[in-house]
Formats: sequence, structure tokens, C-alpha cells
Amino acid sequence: MKAIRDILDSIKPHVQKGGKFHALHSFYDAIDTLMFVPGTTTSKGSHIRDGVDMKRTMFVVVIALIPALLFGMWNVGAMHFVSNGYEATFLQSFWYGFIEVLPLIVVSYGVGLTVEIIFAQFRGHEVNEGFFVSGMLIPLVLPVTTPLWVVAIAVAFAVVFSKEVFGGTGMNLVNPALFARAFLFFAYPSFMSGDFVWISEKADAFSGATPLAELAAGNTPNLSVLDMLIGNYSGSIGESSFIAIAIGAAILLFTGVASWKVMTSFFLGGLGMGLLLNVFAGSFPDNSYLALPAFQHLLLGGFAFGGVFMITDPVTAAQTETGKWIYGFLAGFLAIMVRVLNPAYPEGVMLAILLMNVFAPTIDYYVVDSNINKRLKRAKVKA
Repeated sequence: MKAIRDILDSIKPHVQKGGKFHALHSFYDAIDTLMFVPGTTTSKGSHIRDGVDMKRTMFVVVIALIPALLFGMWNVGAMHFVSNGYEATFLQSFWYGFIEVLPLIVVSYGVGLTVEIIFAQFRGHEVNEGFFVSGMLIPLVLPVTTPLWVVAIAVAFAVVFSKEVFGGTGMNLVNPALFARAFLFFAYPSFMSGDFVWISEKADAFSGATPLAELAAGNTPNLSVLDMLIGNYSGSIGESSFIAIAIGAAILLFTGVASWKVMTSFFLGGLGMGLLLNVFAGSFPDNSYLALPAFQHLLLGGFAFGGVFMITDPVTAAQTETGKWIYGFLAGFLAIMVRVLNPAYPEGVMLAILLMNVFAPTIDYYVVDSNINKRLKRAKVKA
């Protein structure tokens, strides 16, 4: 590491103000702070000293995403070979998936960080840390067949219009990764829906439909609860394995990066809506979606992934303690409601979380206002 530090120190004078390559200062700063803890110190005012800065916090989230990423790579390969009727070893499936998924990640980070650096240089600011997470999240919520040029457009659009126009990381109103997926869903629907987008180079005779699509069509998917937990079925790259996502959740909760209140209330909201819909299943015997056991809603599709990595985004979530319970519960409740009651859109997690992102400040406002009114009433009683 000392050799890297020496190299960066030798470059630094050339990228500082007045240097020959000052235009690359933000790029240099991004690399420097990525490799080493920033050497800046505060000189006045109250402050907290902590070795864990924003970049390190973001890296914890990236580490938590690795189990879902690795499983997704294997599953991409496994589904490809199954659809074509071939038997493949674990390594063959993983290698095929690795080759298919890696370009999506490279394009996501390449385009996203380029846009971030351009805005940082223009503003004279440091490069925002938030895209270290968004750059990984965006590929994981996309079908493996998404063209690279489409990924590039979505990433650039999301970084500019969901972050930079609001002031960058920490100022965004909605989750950038979900914003990118929503943009693609409405701008390029043929790449984001249907039976042909979920499996890389699948055989024409193989359905390729996701379990949620089968339920929306009135069919019951041939999956056991164990299959749902493992996640060996077609879908977005990182969203299928409940076990892999649960490992990520444990990392986030153990490190204190994610709010257990938001995460728990999201799953409770989804479970509550699922139980409510089960009550009406007998009145609509032809609707297999209504009869799906409530807990299985939590295992299928993007619900678990959204409940661990999307709804817990500290920037776009509610900030008050009571608000976190309300925010998470409503998001989970709405996700299952949209999923089941909207036949044209079998997955409601994205829309539900984006909607609650917008309403999070309102929830916090009324929670704070309610607390103020309660304290004023107590003060009047004592007086």
C-alpha cells in the first residue's frame, strides 16, 4: 500500500489548482479516498471523529450484495443450460453467468462514475460516494438480456435526474437504482418484460416466464418452498435467492448500516396484505394469485431484495423512528397490493418503494408535528 500511496502523492501536485491536469482533480480525489482514509481534519466547531466514513459505509452495502451477485451469476448460467436441455457443472454454470453479468456491471460503474466525476469537477466538489452502491444495484435488478447501451442510458438518466439535479448523494428524493429500472420499464418495455428477457440465449421451446408472471396468468408455478428459498428460477439477476439476500440482510443489520425497523415493517406490511388477500381467495377460485400463501409472496420476485437493499436506503427512507415503521409497512403493503390486483404488472415492489420515497418527507413531517402537539399538551397540563 505504501507504493500506491507514493504514486498518488507524486501525482497530487499536478491535479491540484494551478496544476497541468487540474481538470482531473475530482477523478484523482475519487481514487485517493477510495484507496485510503481522507487525511483532512476539522479545524473548528463540534464534530465527531470516526474511522468509518461514507465510502466505507457504502462498501459494507456492496459486500452485503456479493452473495446475491454470486448466486445470480450461477443462476444465469444454470437457467441457460436448463432451457437448452444441457447438463452443466456448477463451475460451467457460474462461468457462463459471470461472462454474461460482468459487462452489465462494468458499464454501470463506468457510465455512472463518469457522470459523477463530470458533475463533481464542474461543481468543484468531491465525487459522491453513493454510486458505489447504485452501480451494483442497477445491474442486479435488470434482466440478464438487457442490452449494454440500454444499461448505459438508464444509468446516466438515473444519476442525472434522480441525484445530481437534487444536489448529489444525500439530497436525492428517490432511490437511483429503482429510478433507473422504472425508466427502463416505461421507456424500453420490450427489454424489461415478457418471457424472453429473463434467460440468456434460451431455447424457443422453453417458457422462461417468471413465477409471478405465471401467477398473473392464472397458473400455479411448479416451485416448492425450498425452490423459492434457493431461488433457482428465472427473474432479475440478483433478486431470486432469498437465502443469499438474507445473508446480505444479516451483514447490513449486524453492522448497523440498515434500519431493522424499516426492514421488519416492510416484510410485515407485505405479509399483512398477503393474509388479507387470502381471505378473499375463496370468492375468486380462478385467481391463483389470491390463493398464494402470504409468506410465499415474501420469497418470490423482487420483494426480499427490495426489502433489504432498496427500502432501507437511508437517504430516501423516513428519518423519524415512528416514521420508519409507517414507511416500511406501507411500502410492503402496497407492493403486494400492486402485485396481485394489477394484472398488467405482476411485480409491484419497484412502484411501491418509489411511491413511498416521495411520501417519506410527508410521513416525517406529520410524525414530528404529532410529537410537538403531544409535548405542548403535556406542558399545558403541567401549567
